[in-house]
Amino acid sequence: MSTVTRPAGYALARRGRGSWLVHKRAAGTVVVLALALFAAVVANLTLGESTVSPTEVVKVLFGQPSPDELVVGTLRMPRLVVGLMAGAALGVAGALIQTVARNPLASPEIIGVTHGASALTVGAMTFGVTSYAALPYLSVTGGLVAAALVYLFAWRGGLHATRFVLIGIGFSVALRSVTQLFLTKGDYLVAQQAKVWMTGSLNGRGWDQAGPLAIALVVMLPFVVWSAWAMRNVTLDDDTATALGVSLGRNRLLLVITGVVLASVATGAAGPIDFVALLAPQIARRVTRTAQIPLLSSALLGAFVVTLGDLLARKLFAPTELPVGVLTAAVGAPYLIWLIVRTSSGRTSRSRSGAAQ
Repeated sequence: MSTVTRPAGYALARRGRGSWLVHKRAAGTVVVLALALFAAVVANLTLGESTVSPTEVVKVLFGQPSPDELVVGTLRMPRLVVGLMAGAALGVAGALIQTVARNPLASPEIIGVTHGASALTVGAMTFGVTSYAALPYLSVTGGLVAAALVYLFAWRGGLHATRFVLIGIGFSVALRSVTQLFLTKGDYLVAQQAKVWMTGSLNGRGWDQAGPLAIALVVMLPFVVWSAWAMRNVTLDDDTATALGVSLGRNRLLLVITGVVLASVATGAAGPIDFVALLAPQIARRVTRTAQIPLLSSALLGAFVVTLGDLLARKLFAPTELPVGVLTAAVGAPYLIWLIVRTSSGRTSRSRSGAAQ
């Protein structure tokens, strides 16, 4: 009887005649994150100006009759759905961009994607385009243009990770300045509306925002599934990839485009919720201990961070309601500083080791 050899930490799953390897720790992490996300969803729908029983919330979630269906299903559910989808999209976007750049500091808000989306959206709002239906399209356009410029300036016979991040930071600063210019030139009321949107807020979000975002994510789903496979190849060095017949340039470009579109549509629906795309992939990788950033765990973590962040932003300083982007920025900024220090320390240690040898 033949035995099947499998890598340590993996289990062999079989269904019918097919079989595949499953990373046990990653699978366990997905289950834990799904349960934590469900708990955060119930808590988000339970707590508010009026408290609803968790039992009634669960009834509404599973389509059963409930006297609190108006509060839960009509008033709170659309906001929650937008937050879930935006968080998941940002988590996956961060994972893709960090994989291509091979740098944990690379995320949509760091390399200028969300700032490009914000600049075009705020500019359009300044000149009278205030329809929420148009904002996602403007955000995608702005994000794609910003990413194309960063990619173009960073490409020098290849995509160097450090150059990619530094040029992205430069574009972020420039685009933020452009956004501020639009705010100073626009109408006062429009500028106030744009400022609230720029902080990343789920307040007032409804099915008008959830519908287009859901359609965009369904359209992008095949590309995300392909990305899970392509991510294994883009981590190879150029010589190995060429020997295996892998088109690194094309795969990297498609991964970046997928990440940019996901980040841009999330920004269009909920505003630029900073640091979710930075935090979620790195936490997912550290928890699962996989060779590459796990997309499903990143999506679940992104959705969890936004859902829990929105709940805390509503309740911590009640009756004052903070935008969720304020809370994620307060948590993400110290993490970014720690990540920069840790990355710099690691490079310094490797340089000293190389010099000693």
